[in-house]
Amino acid sequence: MSNLFAIAYPDLATAEQVRSTVVGLQKQKLIELEDAVVVERRQDGKIKLHQAVSTTGAGAASGALWGGVIGLLFFMPFLGAAVGGATGAAVGASTDVGVDDNFMRQVGEHLTPGSAAVFLLVRKATADKVIPAVAQYGGQIIQTSLSAEAEAELRATVAAARGEAPATV
Repeated sequence: MSNLFAIAYPDLATAEQVRSTVVGLQKQKLIELEDAVVVERRQDGKIKLHQAVSTTGAGAASGALWGGVIGLLFFMPFLGAAVGGATGAAVGASTDVGVDDNFMRQVGEHLTPGSAAVFLLVRKATADKVIPAVAQYGGQIIQTSLSAEAEAELRATVAAARGEAPATV
C-alpha cells in the first residue's frame, strides 16, 4: 500500500528542487515512488500542476510505435504511425495515474499565492535516509495518508532532522 505526502514550500523553485532530490533518491533505490507532482499556486491564484511524467507524450510514443507496426502489415507504416500517435496522445491525455489531479487542485487552493507543494505517492522508503534529505529544504507537511500516530511520529522525526524542537499538536 502506498502513502501520500503533501509538503508545502514558499516558492516553486524549492518544491521542484525537493522533487528532483526525491527522484535522485529513487535512482539510489532509497525510495520507491508511484507519483511525484509539484502543485503551484500562481500569483494570480490559478493552480498549475507540474507532472513528473507526461502521459500524453508516453501515449503518443507508444501509439506511434504500435501504429507503425500495424501500418507495416498494410504497407502504410507512416500513416499507421501518424494515426497511432494521435490516438495514443488522446488516450494518454485522458489517463490519470498516481495522485488524483482534482484532489491536488483542491489542496492547491489552500496554498498562498506564489507558493507550491510537492505531492509524493510513496510505495516504500528508507526513512532514515529520505527524511533528512527532504527535511533540509524546510517546508510544512500539509497532508498525509498516515494514521494520526504515524503522522505525529513523522512530524517529530522531521523536526529532529532539522534540529528543531518537536511541535506539539
